[in-house]
Amino acid sequence: MEPFAPPGMDSACRSTAVEADRLEWRAGDGGDLPAAIDGFLAEHGRGPDHGRPGSACGVGVLLSHRASAVMTGAAAGAEPPSAVPDVVLVAFEHAEPSTGEPLEADPPAAEARGDYTVGEWTPTWTPGAHAEAVRETCRRIAAGDVYVLNVVGHWTAPWEGDPAALVRDVASVPGAAWGGALRSRGGGAPEWFVASASPECFVEVDGSTVRTYPIKGTAPATEAGRVELTSSVKERAEHAMVVDLLRNDLAQVSVPGSVTVEELFSLRRWRDLWQAESTVSARLRPGLGFSDLLRGACPPGSVTGTPKSTALEIIAALEPVGRGPAMGAFGFAASAGRVRLGLSIRTLAGDASRLHLWAGGGVTWRSDPDAEVAEAGAKAEGVMAALRH
Repeated sequence: MEPFAPPGMDSACRSTAVEADRLEWRAGDGGDLPAAIDGFLAEHGRGPDHGRPGSACGVGVLLSHRASAVMTGAAAGAEPPSAVPDVVLVAFEHAEPSTGEPLEADPPAAEARGDYTVGEWTPTWTPGAHAEAVRETCRRIAAGDVYVLNVVGHWTAPWEGDPAALVRDVASVPGAAWGGALRSRGGGAPEWFVASASPECFVEVDGSTVRTYPIKGTAPATEAGRVELTSSVKERAEHAMVVDLLRNDLAQVSVPGSVTVEELFSLRRWRDLWQAESTVSARLRPGLGFSDLLRGACPPGSVTGTPKSTALEIIAALEPVGRGPAMGAFGFAASAGRVRLGLSIRTLAGDASRLHLWAGGGVTWRSDPDAEVAEAGAKAEGVMAALRH
């Protein structure tokens, strides 16, 4: 059965949902992207007949870092290394009985699953070059240009085999609450695919309430790591700055005075790491469209920096490889009033022969360059390890 279900789709829909239509957009295509996004969701959003054969289920959403930068007029960064479009919207509907291929069913028996192999991972940056990028970021912080900035590394590896088995292993990493996948149009071997093991919810909309759950702060998932994370001045300062940035982002699309921090610095586990998470909520202004929400919140604050526009300029100048589908939004929209988007961290892109993986971390003036490089590597290793079998 097809494992390419986006994060955020109702589990009850995954056994009957099939692709009905899609929109793909790449930077340089032109046109009115916000209008196209709103129009597509209006056409394919869930209606009162949801669940009946032929009824609309909603839209899978993949928005790259570059697309969200373009939408907001910010620096877009280097060219991404994969063929994944910058925007992918996939409309799903419920299949007629005995037709179509469901997205997901009970996992097949191990002997019935396909297999794959992944070769050696090669970083685009050497550890020394990555550390120098962190030092340059610290210099920009000392100069007052930014307060916190996310620096992202990139790894690539050859692979061959069954993409369905590979994306299942990525999406099922322990703690991947926003695990999921999408692929290029059509049957057979995909031209491209995206698989995410993300633990982070970027945006959740329920009626007029919007929430975001920024994650910042990482340590080994041991008792010593817990103490280290909760007592770290650097990690708490980084987390507080990102929470404040997300409060500001939500304020752009919300009723004045409605932004609230519901929970601050709670520890969650992802594979072998502790991570600190907060919850920020607000009431959306009436009359906003889905694209208004995206332009207000994107690019995601926890993987950019503050001030965001300056952070994006520095990121574009520092990082030698575009972020592709990583560090963007990946999830599902049943309608403009029911949205569940994960943040596409711990996310890889693949084609017929190569995989691409991104991971990074927030840099503050207290950051140690070697520790930042090690943190990015630990996050990437969590995905890499899931592909060894």
